[in-house]
Amino acid sequence: MEISAHNPRGFRTLLLCAVGFSLLLSAKPNAQSAGQQTAQPPPANGSSQDSTGEMAVKDEATTAKVAEAAKFRVNVRLVLARVVVRDSNGHAIGNLRKEDFELFDNGKRQVISAFDAQAASQALSEAAANSTAENNPTNIPAAPAFPARYVALVFDDLRLDFANLASVRDAAQHRIDNLVPTDRMAVFSTSGQTMLDFTDDRAKLHQTMDGLRPRPMQMQGSTQCPDISFYMADLIVNKHDPNALQTAINDYMVCSKAPPQALASAGQLVQGAASQILSIGEEESRMALRVLHDTVRRMAALPGQRTLVLVSPGFLTPDLEFDYNQLIDNALRGQVVVSSIDARGLYTTIPFGDASQVGRPEVDMPGQSNPATPRVLLASQSASAESDILSVLAYSTGGTFFQSNNDMNEGFRRGAQPPEFSYVLGFTPQNLKTDGKFHTLKVSLTSGPKYDLQSRRGYYAPRQALDSAEEAKREIEDEVFSNEELHDLPLMLHTQFFKPSEDAAKLTVLAHIDVKRLHYKQSADRNQNDITVVTAVFDRNGNFLQANQKFVQMRWKSETLQAKLGSGITLKSSFDVKPGRYLVRVVARDAEQQGMSAQNGAVEIP
Repeated sequence: MEISAHNPRGFRTLLLCAVGFSLLLSAKPNAQSAGQQTAQPPPANGSSQDSTGEMAVKDEATTAKVAEAAKFRVNVRLVLARVVVRDSNGHAIGNLRKEDFELFDNGKRQVISAFDAQAASQALSEAAANSTAENNPTNIPAAPAFPARYVALVFDDLRLDFANLASVRDAAQHRIDNLVPTDRMAVFSTSGQTMLDFTDDRAKLHQTMDGLRPRPMQMQGSTQCPDISFYMADLIVNKHDPNALQTAINDYMVCSKAPPQALASAGQLVQGAASQILSIGEEESRMALRVLHDTVRRMAALPGQRTLVLVSPGFLTPDLEFDYNQLIDNALRGQVVVSSIDARGLYTTIPFGDASQVGRPEVDMPGQSNPATPRVLLASQSASAESDILSVLAYSTGGTFFQSNNDMNEGFRRGAQPPEFSYVLGFTPQNLKTDGKFHTLKVSLTSGPKYDLQSRRGYYAPRQALDSAEEAKREIEDEVFSNEELHDLPLMLHTQFFKPSEDAAKLTVLAHIDVKRLHYKQSADRNQNDITVVTAVFDRNGNFLQANQKFVQMRWKSETLQAKLGSGITLKSSFDVKPGRYLVRVVARDAEQQGMSAQNGAVEIP
């Protein structure tokens, strides 16, 4: 059974399809399942029929998927940390080895079991080379140039005001004008009201940028009475700060012109207003993190170099530490570098607001039990706290945090470019409890010059353990949406196509496996192994279109394996497509050796 469909748009749809893909990969093999076929070694044309019962092929399909992908193939239990090492001039260092690093989990030194030194320029050239791979020259008129670098711009329109938005929008327009042919860019917003998927169409990108607007969920500024910021609301409600509460009470008494006798009940009114502001602010932060999660998942399903640039004045994340640490982990596994631009540029905190705001003097109310905190101090503390999430996301994933600078053109240039050199360290925690607790991470150098190290602060332990079947499913998902080629298993990829009409085509992908070179488990007179083969098709922009999975249950007799299977087996997947350029990827994983192979192909259908 095969199902074909066009790529759905929108984050919610993509995530629903991701769930469908996960269900596909977790389907249990069953010798009596509907849609199952038995097969013998296929003839040269790739068709397969069999009556021996020695191989069962389960064929399923899906239409869309977003999941964690990784060029750096890892076991799902591995904890990853991307490290950028800079000298005193801020230049990235690229000549370090695994032996030069030390890694500590909650103060305990860990064995670095996985290590990868990455150079941005080399990765970009390799991605460009892989994107033009040819596997069937007779059917490919010309090698299509597929994208090698993806940049997602995420604008925090929930918090950006008109002045800051105008500045960063102009700089983004300039960045769009400097796209190269192998670049693809997308534009998203935290409100979810602006969404343009990855494209090289500059006109569409400019049009989307022109449509950006501030879209706050709540009124901001000193027109509120009392004037309580999200930061103050967090202090009042979550941290029970009496000085912040008194500041808000004083402000209420002034702005409402309430009589002195109203002071006794003002505290309750202010508490209620703070709770409402906190609720709205928390929802804005959740919305921002959801969009970032969705964007990382979306980008993990793309080949090549991937950078997410968050443009925001910053925001608070009370009680959302687990969420943004999960975002960091997903970005590391998906090889997505997150950079951030503080849209406020070089700013100062103006006492009592700027000229556009109604001034409110600091007033001490008679009979108050706690001293009020100066509002200028609260504003300064708020500005610092809001930028913390921007620095954490950037420094934890190897990105750039651009702040205190009004040159937004330079900000976008730096943000869209990952560091020239970085290192990915991986370790498997011993006796890790699935209690969801936070673990601090520290990375240092064993010796040598004193360098500045940029890395993640820590990670959260999982809340539940993964079984072996879930691990296998995750590994396959990772590789389907990776760009690397693997050769653990004897796999070859071929493509064919024919056009029944001018605007329709049938693309056939043949995955050939030399089964004589596989490892088998001996059981009675049978050689047993199972192979999962996933074939995926991407469009010219690297957007996922369709996928097909085949589960091959092999129970060969020795004489069959030696006498009849010299040419191996060929699994065929067919897709209904339109004329155009496509990238094809086939991934195979066996159960016995737990090896994986992955191959890329490119085809252009005129």
